[in-house]
Amino acid sequence: MQRNAIPLRPLALLLAAALPACTTAAPPAERGADSVPPAPATQPAGAPAQTPQARQEVIPGLEVLVRDSMHLVRGKRVGLITNQSAVTRSGEHAADFLRRSGVNLTALFGPEHGIRGEQEAGATVSGGRDARTGVPVFSLYDRTQRPTAEELANVDVLIYDIQDIGARPYTFVWTMTMAMEEAAKKGIPFIVLDRPNPITGVAEGPVMDIAVRNVTQVITGYYTVPLRHGMTAGEVARYFNDDADVNVPLTVIPVDGWRPDVYFEQTGLPFVRPSPNIRSVEAELNFSGLVLAEGTNVHVGRGTDAPFSYFGAPWLDANRLLQAVAPYNLPGVRLVPERITPSSDPAVYTEYRGTPFTSLRLEVTDRNAFRPVYTTLVLLTEAKRQNPERFRVANEGFTQMIGSRWARGAFDRGEDPRVIQRRWDQELEAWMRETAPYRLYRRN
Repeated sequence: MQRNAIPLRPLALLLAAALPACTTAAPPAERGADSVPPAPATQPAGAPAQTPQARQEVIPGLEVLVRDSMHLVRGKRVGLITNQSAVTRSGEHAADFLRRSGVNLTALFGPEHGIRGEQEAGATVSGGRDARTGVPVFSLYDRTQRPTAEELANVDVLIYDIQDIGARPYTFVWTMTMAMEEAAKKGIPFIVLDRPNPITGVAEGPVMDIAVRNVTQVITGYYTVPLRHGMTAGEVARYFNDDADVNVPLTVIPVDGWRPDVYFEQTGLPFVRPSPNIRSVEAELNFSGLVLAEGTNVHVGRGTDAPFSYFGAPWLDANRLLQAVAPYNLPGVRLVPERITPSSDPAVYTEYRGTPFTSLRLEVTDRNAFRPVYTTLVLLTEAKRQNPERFRVANEGFTQMIGSRWARGAFDRGEDPRVIQRRWDQELEAWMRETAPYRLYRRN
């Protein structure tokens, strides 16, 4: 089935006998190594997650592969799409761990920020050889964002292992889906080593319209998920592979011991910045909303000690804005006026480098109640009303971020954010039902 009957680019769908068309590996104690688990109970759209108090025993798909499913890669030439966030429980990088475990790595593919996470947002990622393993590195964030036929010539199996943050405009899962399409053309089996969604299985915001995909950069939104999508990379892969008729031979190695009501701190896994400006789970949670402000001339904290924790601009009266949003009674968050000066370093991506101004800092008081997308929509609406002459929208960039032409139009018309929220909640309910068969994890 293709969503909304809008055809995607035809693919040469060659199935390999080595792997089933779409399987999910899991610990033998629970189910067979390559069987698909039963569909989990669904969660109502936007319903709050309950954060557990105790840590869980969570094992990432990377380690589960080596523990249970080495037959999938034994004797094969393996390509790995990865970055610095893909580590074992002890902090060992995926490339190093797989190489040490006897996997024949023949190619590494670097997404935005590169294999070891050394590049800033938007910076071109170059190829070459990985200094640690000596394996050839190919860039997926340069002239192309897909592996080429030449780069896949020495690959029998393609593996994806990157820690996502659960927001549609974050580029890594779309690097994954584009690679799935290229692997499908050549009949190369694709394995996703799954990791937790660090901000739980809660979804929020408008569901992306497939017609918006090519507005600016497809890498910031390639398929029909909401802004905060509540899925793991493995679940996105299962959904995309079937719903978009990609049909790559797909295996997802699930996370052992994770539940979709568990935030990252409760997993016991080491936190590694998935990108330079995502420095905490709080930033990951905020990003799914504040990324909308990145399509405007509002500053969200780049160049400060806490990127994606602020909302403000030199032309915006923070105290007046605070008064304007008070009647909304925004749940789970406190807005605190704070004087900041973004770094004057030219590498910092903000037009307000070196300019002191008062901004509103988002202090999340209750993650289960906090709605980052709705909160940002309210702040943007009131900022625009406060100073319509100075407020600017990066036109199609904002459309790409919000992902929905009706939501963009409603915002432009100045509609009440509460009305917009009710409409996208209706969309979310339908989307949650549609994606339920692709989910892998259950709450207790």
